[in-house]
Amino acid sequence: MHKNRGPVYYADYLQLDKLLDAQLPLSKKYGEECHDEMLFILVHQTYELWFKQIIHEIADVQRIFSQEEIDEKEIHLAVTRLQRIQKVQEVIQGHLGVLETMTPMDFLEFRDLLVPASGFQSVQFREIEIRLGLKTDQREGVDREFFTGRLNDQDKSRIDETEKVTSVFDSMEAWLERLPFTQQKIFDFWEQYAAAVDQMLEEDHKLIVENPTLNDKMREIQLTHLEMTRSTFNALLNEENYEAWQAEGNIRLSRKALFNALFIFLYREEPVLQQPFQFLNMLIDIDEGFTSWRYRHALMAQRMLGTKIGTGGSSGHKYLKKATQNNRIFLDLFNLSTFLIPKAYLPELPHDVKKQLDFFFSRVGV
Repeated sequence: MHKNRGPVYYADYLQLDKLLDAQLPLSKKYGEECHDEMLFILVHQTYELWFKQIIHEIADVQRIFSQEEIDEKEIHLAVTRLQRIQKVQEVIQGHLGVLETMTPMDFLEFRDLLVPASGFQSVQFREIEIRLGLKTDQREGVDREFFTGRLNDQDKSRIDETEKVTSVFDSMEAWLERLPFTQQKIFDFWEQYAAAVDQMLEEDHKLIVENPTLNDKMREIQLTHLEMTRSTFNALLNEENYEAWQAEGNIRLSRKALFNALFIFLYREEPVLQQPFQFLNMLIDIDEGFTSWRYRHALMAQRMLGTKIGTGGSSGHKYLKKATQNNRIFLDLFNLSTFLIPKAYLPELPHDVKKQLDFFFSRVGV
């Protein structure tokens, strides 16, 4: 616990003399100041302050998951860090609404002064993406070009250093691969799950074939969809199919990591799995939050610029909309729902496995 050893003055502690003197509208240098440029500067400076906080939280999650053995309390701590990031995302979404009080005509008054500066040069946001798991070589070609082509040497160096640190995605994958519950001498979840999927699909097939309300065309359509579902499950259950799936870029996670993540989702009510489920679910929420923010940003760019190119030389809102889909990080976790099965088909966990997944104090004498 730190204790105060002298008087602290509010403005000095927050360094308000620096903070409030950092808004310098360019328009003022060339004539009368454009009124809305102050808003534009303040909103983007505020973004960067929040980005700094997000990086602070992500760095601690990286620290936690860089350990070979992670204590339950540490997973809870990582979840709280991610929850804070999600709350920050809600705040920065609101900034777009404030910025949209500026009309396109207001923006045109000073827009040309910004060229070639653009959001591409927000090295902090790029660092957020990299730390979470979106490396430069995983971007679309045009995205890679704009990713580094608009940065100065100092910022390029910062990006290069960030690339060397193990990302949250990579740490999460390694952690999932170490999950000990799915393959044991007494229990092979992979085998049990495959049998449950087969039973489920066979019953679905029987239901479609014997359904008297379907005509031949509708029955054929539903059987085709069922075979597509079976093929998707086979991509997970067959190692060769999974490797082909990865080679085509349809999935990033290793097969073992994905299967163990699926186990967590299916048995998330078990005490030991509750915090891991919360952790994975928060990564989905954060990915969704940044996707929503990018899309809102793209809509605002279209509202302000129409089809004009961006100040950084991109295709404006078209590029931003493309980035919304391309820059997803935890898409594999989103797609886990594909492989969820109803509780009625879930393999029953053996008694010894249940004990491992329970809190010891609640199982005394069992």
